[in-house]
Amino acid sequence: MGALTLGRAALLCAAIGFLLAPWHGLENGALAAWPRGAASPLVALLLDGSRWWLWPVAALLAAVAPTLLRGRAQGLLMMVAGAGVVAWIFLMGHAIGLRGLAWEGLAPLLGAPPAQPSLGWGALLVLAGGVALFSAGLAARGSFGADAFVSFLVCGSAFLLLLFVFIPLVTILSAAIYEDGRFAPEAMAARLTAPEAWSLACVTTHAGCGVVWNTLLLATLTGVISTLLGLGFALLAVRGNVRGAVAFRAMTILPLITPPFVVSLALIVLFGRTGIVTGFLWEHFDIPRSRWIYGLPGVLLAQVLAQAPVAFMLLDGALRAIAPSLEEAASTMGAKRFKVFRSVTWPLLKPALAAAFLLGFVESLADFGNPLVLGGDFDVLSTRIFFAIAGARHDPGRAAALALLLLALTFGAFALQALWLGKRRYTTVTGKGDSGLPAPLPKGLKLGCSIVVWPWMAFTAVVYGIILVGGFVRDIGRGDMEFTWRHFLTGFEVEWHNGLDFRGSAWDSLFTTIEVAAIAAPLTAGLGILLAWLIARQSFKGRGTLEFMTMLSFAIPGTVVGVSYVMAFNVPPVELTGTALILIICFVFRNLPVGVRGGLAALAQIDKSLDEASATMGGGALSTLRRVVLPLLRPAIVASLAFSFVHAMTAVSAVIFLVSAQHNLATVYIVGRVEAGEMALAIAYSTVLIVIMLAVVLGIEKLVGRAQIGRRAATPTTMHAGA
Repeated sequence: MGALTLGRAALLCAAIGFLLAPWHGLENGALAAWPRGAASPLVALLLDGSRWWLWPVAALLAAVAPTLLRGRAQGLLMMVAGAGVVAWIFLMGHAIGLRGLAWEGLAPLLGAPPAQPSLGWGALLVLAGGVALFSAGLAARGSFGADAFVSFLVCGSAFLLLLFVFIPLVTILSAAIYEDGRFAPEAMAARLTAPEAWSLACVTTHAGCGVVWNTLLLATLTGVISTLLGLGFALLAVRGNVRGAVAFRAMTILPLITPPFVVSLALIVLFGRTGIVTGFLWEHFDIPRSRWIYGLPGVLLAQVLAQAPVAFMLLDGALRAIAPSLEEAASTMGAKRFKVFRSVTWPLLKPALAAAFLLGFVESLADFGNPLVLGGDFDVLSTRIFFAIAGARHDPGRAAALALLLLALTFGAFALQALWLGKRRYTTVTGKGDSGLPAPLPKGLKLGCSIVVWPWMAFTAVVYGIILVGGFVRDIGRGDMEFTWRHFLTGFEVEWHNGLDFRGSAWDSLFTTIEVAAIAAPLTAGLGILLAWLIARQSFKGRGTLEFMTMLSFAIPGTVVGVSYVMAFNVPPVELTGTALILIICFVFRNLPVGVRGGLAALAQIDKSLDEASATMGGGALSTLRRVVLPLLRPAIVASLAFSFVHAMTAVSAVIFLVSAQHNLATVYIVGRVEAGEMALAIAYSTVLIVIMLAVVLGIEKLVGRAQIGRRAATPTTMHAGA
């Protein structure tokens, strides 16, 4: 694609937005009053004088139009026009809001302008045209190899990342600094150092500690225990030569398809004050009923149940990737089994162990559902942030400060992981074949793993059995095991009245969830693959910054994302709260890092010579991407689609701040049923979600298959090294 072609397309897009589309978005819909009033196109608003401050937009477009229509691509002019259009629209959008002038410093220039609602489809088209114009100008001046397609991808992606990742973070930072509309750094300092965050009263008294210490303690315990459990499962599955390893792999699917707080419901059914186990112990052993499950023990148990299978997946892959010849070499030199494990296997597992701990730690920080259901008096940052927004004392500044503390803990965990691993190399899979056999586990280590793993496996089966059965009995929490369809009928009743009538209370949230997930998943996969291709295959200034921006949302806890979106998109110029669009955008940019990383991993296996051959035959970047790269990336695309869909179906921490009565989601509906005491209905709905997502995951796995590393089968070894 040439710069002139892109420039003309940009001008056409901007012209449609300028002349035809409604400039503002209104509560009743973008086209509700079109083409009258605030829903008029910009040209009409300029002519009637109600938006006179936007004349510079028209002037910039008029300045660049003649050269493009004459077939000339003047790079500098297009860059200035494109950047000017985007900057001026956002500047005026922030300066003039629903109450008129928001920036008093501009009063001498703007006077007292009328109120200005949120930007609509017309503004969106003009903004897209401005970004495309700027991209065409860069290409015309030789940037990005003079390829306008690559230029537009880079500039467009950067614009979206700035708008939906960076600006919300800046907004939440500013909310912590401001108080009652005035700049107050002392208020931010007071919030960040408040006793509710840092108190150590629990050390000397019976009072609780601050939420930062509670959050750190919970996250550290979750990371350590889930990593050790995952390691035990992986050692038995890969090196233990035990039966039942297939069950381990089946277990890894469970956390992917289970809403994050459903395990908490099963734990309440088992160990709550009227739970099955609690009642059994009271009746047969006179052990008093208690509420021990509500607090740190219960939340920790729920999080470990969810994270241990994920740690197993990471460590299982790492163990299989270790070159057996290294262990054979150590054994040949006389090392016993335990020394081989300690001196060879364990050091090579450090990156995977760090990744498993980091994932468990970060997911614990971000977890909202389990602490909400099981936390009791044990407060953590995610729940405090939620109640600062949705509680009786609405305090956005306090929520923003707590969100910054949560974000700091997350970034600190990433920094500590990098510090622990250092700059050492842990590469063991090379281009050379490896015909060695994996070293068997030391007998003592195998016994220790078995003692821990098999009881945990049985406990996990019981927990998920409760989830499976709970929706089909009258009241599993009270031991009433009479079979019933009542809970499913309450949520999913269907009748026929001149057509299907979905009367169940859960249908609306389920349809909305599936619709939002189905829209967000392909957008996430497509944008992720394009960004991965840019990062891996194109060379340009700022590539590292673009990659950092794509990964930033992975490091941001979901609670922080939700709060930042509420603060950034609740008022003009971009007002999205209460719409389905903000849910879709949240899912796209929340899950984007997985699509990018999956694409980068797949591209690393595709030789660049294929791209070079296409370029030699005259193919441009767009042609090479479409004809050569994308067909080879099919497994990565499908896997990204599956992950994005499933994660959108199960997410709660970010979207609980963004849902509305019109656009409710399944997980938020389930949380509401739990708070209302309708546990059986919540479990029944969770079962429906699990079945839907299991079908999706198994279908994807059947379609794509599973990667294999070519190694010999682990037949009985003839090595005689001691145990």
